Amino acid sequence: MPDEETLEESVLNPVKPEIQDPLLRALLADEPAAAAAPVDTPLEQPQALPAEANEVDCVVIGLGAGGAPLLARLAMAGLKVVALEAGPWHNPGKDFATDEQAQNFLFWNDERLAAGRDPLAMGKNNSGTGVGGSTLHYTAYTPRPLPDDLHLKRDFGKGEDWPFGYEELEPYYEELEQFLGISGPTPYPWGPGRRKGYPLAPLPLNGAAQLMVRGAGKLGIRTSPAANAALSARYYQEGIGWREACTNRGFCQAGCSNGAKASMDVTFIPLAVKHGADIRPSSFVTEIERDAQGRITGVVYTQNGEQQRQRCRHLFLCAGSVETPRLLLLNELALTSGQVGKNLMAHPGVQVFGTFAESVRPNKGIPGALISQDTHRPQDADFVGGYLLQSIGIMPVTFAGQVARGRKFWGQRLRDYMKSYNHVAGINILGDCLPHADNYLELAEEKDARGLPKPRLHFTAQENEVRMNQHAEALMRRIWEAAGATDIWAFPRYAHVIGTARMGLSGDDAVVDANGRAFDVPNLYICDNSVFPSALSVNPALTIMALSLRTADKFLKSQQRRDA
Repeated sequence: MPDEETLEESVLNPVKPEIQDPLLRALLADEPAAAAAPVDTPLEQPQALPAEANEVDCVVIGLGAGGAPLLARLAMAGLKVVALEAGPWHNPGKDFATDEQAQNFLFWNDERLAAGRDPLAMGKNNSGTGVGGSTLHYTAYTPRPLPDDLHLKRDFGKGEDWPFGYEELEPYYEELEQFLGISGPTPYPWGPGRRKGYPLAPLPLNGAAQLMVRGAGKLGIRTSPAANAALSARYYQEGIGWREACTNRGFCQAGCSNGAKASMDVTFIPLAVKHGADIRPSSFVTEIERDAQGRITGVVYTQNGEQQRQRCRHLFLCAGSVETPRLLLLNELALTSGQVGKNLMAHPGVQVFGTFAESVRPNKGIPGALISQDTHRPQDADFVGGYLLQSIGIMPVTFAGQVARGRKFWGQRLRDYMKSYNHVAGINILGDCLPHADNYLELAEEKDARGLPKPRLHFTAQENEVRMNQHAEALMRRIWEAAGATDIWAFPRYAHVIGTARMGLSGDDAVVDANGRAFDVPNLYICDNSVFPSALSVNPALTIMALSLRTADKFLKSQQRRDA
């Protein structure tokens, strides 16, 4: 997005060009960083308290991959919609520096409590804040799941099946790939044939990807350039105009400065605004109001320290797999099934790094440049499901933190190892995870700065995840050995919190039905990765967006039937 934009009388207008992040302002001004303070721009001004009669058709909470697509769909259908986003509206061209530390404001930095034998990392790992949500800092890695990803229980007798098949999501995957301008290979080597190929050619392979091709090829493992929601050429975007091609600067996880990455702020949100959606940034929802019959009547939120209320006929909760169940538990909403906060899953994501004689420069290029799904269902597996292999692009500060935690290198030893940073390459996996009673989210007694209970996430890797990681680590070590790496080491990790308000066929064991509607609250819909019945062995962003569009279409069709 070339300039920061705001809704004013249904017109997009540029606002003052202040850089929002205080650390970045201080770095550019060469002066000490001041304490963060509210920025005085039109986007951040408190809204007047709406009159009780000012009821809208729909309120959408959260503007990431779950909220933004359906917001655009609802607005395009002519509904009066308001979107509430906890974070501010960022200006990519001015706010997203090529500097990791300056971009920490993109992450959900409120403290979340982690428990279990394998406590999950929060912050940049699992959520974002701002208009665009975690898509502001996702890596843009957008492979489709394969059809049997949705049927673990059918195929293995363990886990949980989705309440519909791949064919329900396939047309939405195609629509998204064309709309977002996804760069990828045509034909795609794995899965069923496709009616349309990717609209753009693949992005260039980064150093790690080129080395992975070498090592995997020697082992007979097929690889392919990956599908990425980043433009390999200029692309016309409905609602915004031409988006520029990726410059391969490699800082996707620190915010894309030129709009080449298909984050929601440069794709679905401008489209939604064009069709009249009311975007309200810096709006933190605390209460969901109901009438005597249990139907939702409105929400209460805080915007820049002032409490506001918005009445609505329908609520779409798209706050992510931590804040969505937290809001439900805080408001004692949709709890009949007893499944809110349960079934927490996290993708096994073990990483393996090696040092090469060649210059790799791991911060350059699209981070997830290469994929292999030959391990989707390994023949020698002693576990349920499978995983994909992916080359890693990693930024220096992130890598240094992983070296310190993974190898216990500190001080001079860490500095000495980091001198080889430009010769390091990595591979990682993303694999299935099974729900387990020991893994869940709850409200803690400890309160946050707003006086609300903090979420506590319990996660312990079970036997299936342990075996999968062991299988994958051994294979990735062989790939790097074949590619000529030395000093090979593994960094254990889990990514993407999933499944805390899952969908299903019955309110006895699920929170929402196959269309995303809560079983016990007729005008509440949930749409984010909290509703996933299984983790899927691919990155979740594309499927969250597909679910978002599907949920919107199912809702609009139900409204048409009522009006008929």
